[in-house]
Amino acid sequence: MLSGALLYVKDTVFVEYDRVPYQLFQYGFGKVGPIGSSFKQDGTYSSLLFDGDYKFTIPGGQGPFRWKELSAGTPDSIAVTVKGNTSLNIDVTPYYMIRGAQFNVSGGKTQASFSIEKIITDADAKNVERVTLYINKTQFVSGANNIGSASINGGDISDPSSVNLEVNIEMPTNQATQNYVFARIGLKIEGIEDMIFSRIQRLDF
Repeated sequence: MLSGALLYVKDTVFVEYDRVPYQLFQYGFGKVGPIGSSFKQDGTYSSLLFDGDYKFTIPGGQGPFRWKELSAGTPDSIAVTVKGNTSLNIDVTPYYMIRGAQFNVSGGKTQASFSIEKIITDADAKNVERVTLYINKTQFVSGANNIGSASINGGDISDPSSVNLEVNIEMPTNQATQNYVFARIGLKIEGIEDMIFSRIQRLDF
């Protein structure tokens, strides 16, 4: 098993489930084709492989981060030797990180407070399109999986160090006895398809 996580310095980079792909290549066995999969929403990955030498890469234009590129503009790769269970963390540079996300449930509403840290500030820097608080009845929480959300456009954020959002909790009728939800913050970057997220938290009410 080859496994690891997306990291920025020592912080995990959280993404949307099954949206950010990665590829593994093994040479020397005839036709070369990628072994493809995607990162989990907690930023981790795992692939069951034969022992051997592989190259790990993230396809161009994928992920809410900057991935290493060769001089020709093609994605770079990481060489890894798999021998038994092997760990390989993937270092990336996100455009932004969501910091200090705190959630609270009160009066049938979920409130969130957090700050936004701009990581890439050079010529590749991009603006925030919007940030969104998502809640869901399961641990899969995103724009495609939620029972409620509240957003603020990037241009309306006056203080990135203190952002607050609130959304009503409206459980489906068949889940009326469920007394908890899962919540996380998603940040959409202008010109980037994939969002970056905060860690998922369970909230009891």
